This record gives sequence, structure tokens and C-alpha cells, in this order.
Amino acid sequence: MAIKLDQIHNTDCLEGMAALKAGSVDLAFADPPFNIGYDYDEYDDRKAADEYLDWSRQWMAAVVRVLRPTGTFWLAIGDEYAAELKCIATRELGLTCRNWVVWYYTFGVHCKAKFTRSHAHLFYFVKDAKTFTFNDDAIRVPSARQLVYGDRRADPKGRIPDDTWILRPQDVPDGFAADGDTWYFPRVCGTFKERAGWHGCQMPEQLLGRIIKACSNEGDLVLDPFGGSGTTLAVAKKLNRRFVGFELSKEYASQIEKRLKNCKPGQPLDGSENPLASVPATAEGRRLGDRKPRRPRSSEATAPTLFDTEGTRSRKVGG
Repeated sequence: MAIKLDQIHNTDCLEGMAALKAGSVDLAFADPPFNIGYDYDEYDDRKAADEYLDWSRQWMAAVVRVLRPTGTFWLAIGDEYAAELKCIATRELGLTCRNWVVWYYTFGVHCKAKFTRSHAHLFYFVKDAKTFTFNDDAIRVPSARQLVYGDRRADPKGRIPDDTWILRPQDVPDGFAADGDTWYFPRVCGTFKERAGWHGCQMPEQLLGRIIKACSNEGDLVLDPFGGSGTTLAVAKKLNRRFVGFELSKEYASQIEKRLKNCKPGQPLDGSENPLASVPATAEGRRLGDRKPRRPRSSEATAPTLFDTEGTRSRKVGG
């Protein structure tokens, strides 16, 4: 089959990726079925464990094949198979895991007899452990000095986020700083303006924005093997990346096409880039008197960079 870029293709991910040229993708983001019995229209989410793991092994190997030597792969997955898929990616497929990010949110499905789940796992893999794209200045967040304490000594550029992303850290500013390892992005609930309305598992645009800004450059090719609600592709288009996606469901693929037609390169992403700076503090979170925290100043965007070994700049690329 012929694969055209900047489109969603209504096909199985394995068939679609087999038609892509090896070493052609700069960044892949995958949010596959979790095998927890979700009611998809054209996919059985109730596979035996070994069958699910074997299928996961196949599609992840296909991702590795199409990644450039300096490419990056992000995987979103639930608790049930997170550890197994990480081991497959690193021990069997040869990827390096740079971060195991935890995305925390509230409004999870309420449970009566156990603790309510309010997180998802985001694995950040690279194909080459020494050379990869990581644009730190594109994803900096306000530091605690800026956001909580109004300290004029704070770096106006902010800090690189850590590897846990949390929903309401303003309630515990000393425990969950903006530069900490909890990522703060509200889940896209049914009442949110950005809700597509036809898909039950929609990712926030700002969460994908952080990943795409950090791990790719303008003009790079972004792949989503499981199109879902189309957020990866829509964000890639808004951020001036090339993109390609695959979606098994005819209905979902059709809806993604409509979503892509309604967004343009350069268009702002839905949601707040720094929710910490835009949400009001709660009564327990505000302990600084009447003085409002100083808003961080914007910093100039720098040319994207390619990094060697643990984030050491090697050379400027693009821009």
C-alpha cells in the first residue's frame, strides 16, 4: 500500500508501518489499547496476556524499524503491562529508556473497594543512547522560585520538568514543584472545550505538545501507530511537523480527518502550556498572604539542538 504523509490512514498499524521506509521517522508516540476490556468498535481489547504481549512485541519492533538512528519513541501504557512492555523495548528491541514519566490526573474512574487509579505511564525511549533530539528550552516550566515564592533570583527561562506530571500541584507547592517529576496536565474530561466527543481516551494537546516540542524539530516526521482521537497528529500539524498515523476504526479515522482539516500550522494548542501559572490556588495551597506569585517572563526560543550522552549539546540543527 502507498503511504502518504500528513494523513491518517484507515489500516492496521502493522500493515501501515510495513509500508513506511526504514529509518524515516524522527518521533513516534503510541497510546495502544491497554488490554483492559475497553469497548472499541473494531478491536478486541480482551486478549490473553501472552497474545497481547506478542502483538505488542510485533508493533514495537515495527516502530523501531522505521525510527531514524537518532529517533525517539514515547509509549503511553497502563499499570497492567507497563513493566513487561518496558522490558521488551529495552532488553529485546535494544532501546534505551531515558525516563519513566508518570502522568498524574484526577477524575479517574471511581473505585469502591480499592484506590482510584489516577495516573498513566509514559516511557521515553531513544534508539541511540548517545545521540538524540532534546530541545530543553522549548519545554521549560516555571520554577518554584518563580511560581510559589516570587523570588527575583529565579531564572526567567524556568526549569526542565521532571518525570512526574501532576494535576493540581498548587495544593502542595513544596511537594510538587513545577520543575519536579510530576507532570501537570488535566485529563480531557467530557465537559472540556477541547473534548472531541467521539473518543473515550483523548490525550491533552499540551501533554503531546511537550513531547513533540522536546523530541522533534520543525519539519521532522512524527508517527502515531494508533490514531485514536487524533491528538498526536493534530498537535504535530500545529507545531509544523510532518506526520503520519494509522487507525483501525473507520469511524475514528474519519473523525481524525475532520479534526486535521480544522487545525493549521502555527495554531495555538488547546489548554494551558503552564497550568500552574494559570489556575487559582486553593485555600490550603495559598499560604503566602495576599501577595500574588510573580508570573514568569517568556524566554526567547532557541534553535533546536541534538544532544550526546545525557543531554550534552553536540551541535545545533535546523533553525
